[in-house]
Amino acid sequence: MPGWSCLVTGAGGFLGQRIVQLLVQENDLEEIRVLDKIFRPETREEFYNLRTNIKVTLLEGDILDAQYLKRACQGISVVIHTAAIIDVTGVIPRQNILDVNLKGTQNLLEACVQASVPALIFCSSLNVAGPNSYKEIVLNGHEEEHHESTWSDPYPYSKKMAEKAVLAANGSILKNGGTLHTCALRPMYIYGERSPFISNIIITALKNKGILSVTGKFSIANPVYVGNVAWAHILAARGLRDPKKSPSVQGQFYYISDDTPHQSYDDLHCTLSKEWGFHLDSSWSLPLPLLYWLAFLLETVSFLLSPVYRYRPLFNRHLVTLLNSTFTFSYKKAQQNLGYEPLASWEEAKQKTSEWIGTLVKQHSETLEAKSQ
Repeated sequence: MPGWSCLVTGAGGFLGQRIVQLLVQENDLEEIRVLDKIFRPETREEFYNLRTNIKVTLLEGDILDAQYLKRACQGISVVIHTAAIIDVTGVIPRQNILDVNLKGTQNLLEACVQASVPALIFCSSLNVAGPNSYKEIVLNGHEEEHHESTWSDPYPYSKKMAEKAVLAANGSILKNGGTLHTCALRPMYIYGERSPFISNIIITALKNKGILSVTGKFSIANPVYVGNVAWAHILAARGLRDPKKSPSVQGQFYYISDDTPHQSYDDLHCTLSKEWGFHLDSSWSLPLPLLYWLAFLLETVSFLLSPVYRYRPLFNRHLVTLLNSTFTFSYKKAQQNLGYEPLASWEEAKQKTSEWIGTLVKQHSETLEAKSQ
């Protein structure tokens, strides 16, 4: 296969950065274009300091700017699309989420057709599959089972519709007469160094004497390490470019998990941080059915107040369901079609994440020290 070029959207994000770090190790890659709306100074610095002979081009632009996207896609062989707004709590207005996650994806597909890009990999979400009810139990689910989210909440809805658009675009005729091939990856809950979710959990716990708030103790999940999710995207790019593998990958979606033990979200966060003295809140918590109906009540209040006041409930039914369901999936299909095997073991992933949490603890204590002086 001759030299190729890759555009990564959302490249400044938690997963996007890891994908770029792995891409620079690809032998026949000639250029990586990293696209994000804005890069933090430290991210920009990291991209400039990548030890590689591959050309790395930083692009700051909006995924909603169709003309900009078309220029960004010129001469590109593969697009890896990770740009998204992730919000399951209702902080961000619905329209913003739909614009970026759905309209942005549609813009990108059109840019691929106009610029004759032959391959696109979409980073989807487990939320596309559900869970729809905390009573539903899915253990080691797989792609042949029909799991589809019925939530109208903006994040799961926008990701579901965007994934449908990506898979429907497989086989589209490009401007140069070629064909666009697409696939989608559905990672489990992603953890690892620099996770914005874990960072928030730890910072909140540091302000609360090291007590981790209990949010998902009734769940059984199979979280996935960020490095392994990034690796799956590299393998999907290879798969779509390989004439032998490509027919079995085109138009498909894959659940991406690894060998992290099945556990609750709370237990995961506790395991990753206990070395630094963090522990779960042992005080009494509401029974799950009561929590669910309380969420329904809060949503109703929010809806009734909406004409005059924007009240945002602390939690909603989607979040309660998401954090308290038995919902795990096998990576067997990705193993068969993409040759996916996790790069990092559970022990390695746990150690690296725990070390990073240690740096957050250190930064926090340094900040407190500076304030007290």
